[in-house]
Amino acid sequence: MTAQTQVRPSSVFLVSGGAKGITAECAIKMAQHQPCTFILLGRSEILETEPDFVRDCFEEAALKKRIMENLLSQGEKPTPMSVQKIYNKIASSREIKNTLAAIQQTGAKAEYISVDVTDVADLQNKLASAVASTGTITGIIHGAGNLADKLIEKKTDQDFEKVYTAKVQGLENLLTCIDPKQLEHLVLFSSVSGFYGNIGQSDYAIANEILNKSAHLIKQHHPQCHVVAINWGGWDSGMVTPELKKAFAERGIDIIPVEAGTQMLVNELHPTHHATTQVVIGSPSIRPPAPVDAELRSYRIRRRMTVETNPFLHDHTLAGTPVLPATCAMSWMINACEELYPGYTYLRCKDFKVLKGITFSENSPSEHILEIQELAKTESDFVEFETTILSKNPAGKTHFHYKAQIKLVRQMPEAPIYEAVNLTEDNIITTSGTDFYQNGDSSLFHGPAFQKIVRVLNISPAKITIECFWKEITPQQQGQFPVQWHNPYTTDLSTQALWIWLNHFHQEVCLPGQLTHSEQFRTVPCNAPFYVSCEVEGKTATGVTANFYLHDAEGKIYSRILGAKAVIAPMNLHKRK
Repeated sequence: MTAQTQVRPSSVFLVSGGAKGITAECAIKMAQHQPCTFILLGRSEILETEPDFVRDCFEEAALKKRIMENLLSQGEKPTPMSVQKIYNKIASSREIKNTLAAIQQTGAKAEYISVDVTDVADLQNKLASAVASTGTITGIIHGAGNLADKLIEKKTDQDFEKVYTAKVQGLENLLTCIDPKQLEHLVLFSSVSGFYGNIGQSDYAIANEILNKSAHLIKQHHPQCHVVAINWGGWDSGMVTPELKKAFAERGIDIIPVEAGTQMLVNELHPTHHATTQVVIGSPSIRPPAPVDAELRSYRIRRRMTVETNPFLHDHTLAGTPVLPATCAMSWMINACEELYPGYTYLRCKDFKVLKGITFSENSPSEHILEIQELAKTESDFVEFETTILSKNPAGKTHFHYKAQIKLVRQMPEAPIYEAVNLTEDNIITTSGTDFYQNGDSSLFHGPAFQKIVRVLNISPAKITIECFWKEITPQQQGQFPVQWHNPYTTDLSTQALWIWLNHFHQEVCLPGQLTHSEQFRTVPCNAPFYVSCEVEGKTATGVTANFYLHDAEGKIYSRILGAKAVIAPMNLHKRK
């Protein structure tokens, strides 16, 4: 398979939007790497012979002056628009010729077709004659696109059509003219705007996200083809003015140097990346902070949750029934609040209570509702919410499942240090890895997605320290509870320390009841070790209270849960039916 998708001298690439700008630069870089054949498509016309009055004149101001003088000599009154139109035609023709020359200098072949990719009949006719001389097209690079940036309420139907059709109809037309079965390469030039969204680019974001989804769909039907949608960030090109560069820098957005970006395209076409269907190259389009006004708003979010859409639930079953981890409920609350206020980040969760856990059985409600009520907010500082997850049974009775107060902040505080860090091994508990799990009544009930305790470093009547390593599960397994700033899986994993402590000293097991006060200062690492120090505050016949600190080897805290309350549970609760 990899040999089939190697770019070879016999490869023939059809490149839409490929004669000018960044797409042209990419074609030139590809030709330098492997001279082959390129058919470049664009709407502009090539001037076979330039007018005498502009010959040997290349500087923009001088060229425009000559255009004005020529119009005057013909008895016409030059206007800025008429001068610009003639200038654009000359400059465009020159750029196309320069692109063709640069490709041909590498030893590659290149020809240009003036055609609008949204006109399928014209495209079909012109491609047929081109293929007669170049041979079968083996690759497509779809770089054509238009912009019409403005806020959605100011966009017209024409704006939308102009932006949408070049990307989406353009791809459809290219694949109408060229049988996908013959393709070895299909590269779609998408954008971070489609992946992250961007203000003023609703139409552009929609069109690019359709390209992303199309790439995955085409790959499913044509697995032999090297298909990739590249979600480009902003390029360091003529479109990015010094003012725009400054604005990007202020928002922490890096722009892609032309030399580096074009080389990245070449790298992506290497057969080793055959299985990668979508890639983001460049910084995300970070949205500016949401404006904060005085009005305290409320929201209701409905979600249909099933085990099928959340496969990780198979690894979190009690008495044979899948149960939503309390930390996933917290994550839904946190992520929903963060989406309401871009630029603000989750810091604190207070009074998180498990009122009635969510289980998945035949009698489960068809949907769950997250209610969010704003409690307080201050511009450039914080927003606080009261959040509740509930459901209604067929008779209309409301069941409350979880409740919490969430705080988002504009500026995260410095992560504190856990001063009592102790990573000394005492070898009291020698069980390790998966032996902690599903290994009898007193073992942890969790399945593979949560079986991530590496070992117990030390244990005492007042404290337990464990080492963890959470290997990231796939987005498909995460389903409706994706890892973002808050990671529900590592948070659940951290609470397992208390189970081990309780079982060791009291031969009992527990379930979470209340995560009284949680704070997060840093992202908990995936695919790397971290440590949990669990300090036991008190123990009764029915419950146990503890503090959890997730930290690195130096004691710098990722997150902490203070005053967590767990309920003593029957030993056989987690047996499979």
